Amino acid sequence: MQTAAVMQRLPDNRNKIGDQMKEKTMIQRITWVSVLGNVILTVFKLFAGVSGGSGAMISDAVHSLSDVITTLVANLGVKLSKQPADKEHPYGHERMECVASLILGALLLVTGIGIGRVGLGHILFGHYERIAVPGDIAMIAAIASIAVKEGMYWYTRYYAGELNSPVFMADAWHHRSDALSSIGSLIGITGAKLGFPVMDPAASVIICLFILKVSLDILKDAVRNMTDTSCGSDFEKRIRDFVAAQQGVDRVDLIHSRMFGNKAYVDIEISVDGDKTMREAHAVAEQVHLGIEQNFASVKHVMVHVNPMDERE
Repeated sequence: MQTAAVMQRLPDNRNKIGDQMKEKTMIQRITWVSVLGNVILTVFKLFAGVSGGSGAMISDAVHSLSDVITTLVANLGVKLSKQPADKEHPYGHERMECVASLILGALLLVTGIGIGRVGLGHILFGHYERIAVPGDIAMIAAIASIAVKEGMYWYTRYYAGELNSPVFMADAWHHRSDALSSIGSLIGITGAKLGFPVMDPAASVIICLFILKVSLDILKDAVRNMTDTSCGSDFEKRIRDFVAAQQGVDRVDLIHSRMFGNKAYVDIEISVDGDKTMREAHAVAEQVHLGIEQNFASVKHVMVHVNPMDERE
């Protein structure tokens, strides 16, 4: 019996190792595509901003540079979160993603405030007649950035979904914010070329607002995942319906869930026939336990408590 049980677990272990290798490949792929893409964009935008005389494009270049840093932070956070549980962290390391998201959000917040401060300074205290009209290269850089960053958003979002990674999803939205900020740059550059030089620094303020919005959303989501927030009524209802349909379960008495990084923990109480032996009741609880973990990918662990069901109830 023991040999059969070991043989039964071997495919699961092989699948687990295969999944880990697949995850590692996806993490490396997202990181390198994002880092190389943003380094190229940063250099091109900075060149276009300086040679084309566009403060908005220089601000956009800073935004792309911050993307490089945040992607490296996201990569580190995901790698740390994938480490197995140990003596000091018996529940695992999933919350390292939350820590990485907090760092990412804070970096974005500082970047956004810095860009907005420069743009507001030019608007409030600048001499618009001295502001040079941006060159065509700045406009070309803005258009190229919109296309590339939108593509990187969808690419990173896809793999973030495959990995169930909040920090890489946050990084995807950072790419989207860069695409939106490049739209702001394009509007500002176009307005300046049409004879409204104030539009260029105004675009920097628009970029700042986009960055601040994304940074606050990332920080909010990270805090939510670190404070044992419930997984939501819809999620708990699906769990309840699944458990109620299991053989031997007479009633679902209680269900609590909480987020732990990008994973969920579930505590549940069920009622079974009070005349069952301890072994029989345990078998029902084990069936519920394994069933939830196998059918709900986001659930890391389930604790099942059994109550005796009296025939009079």
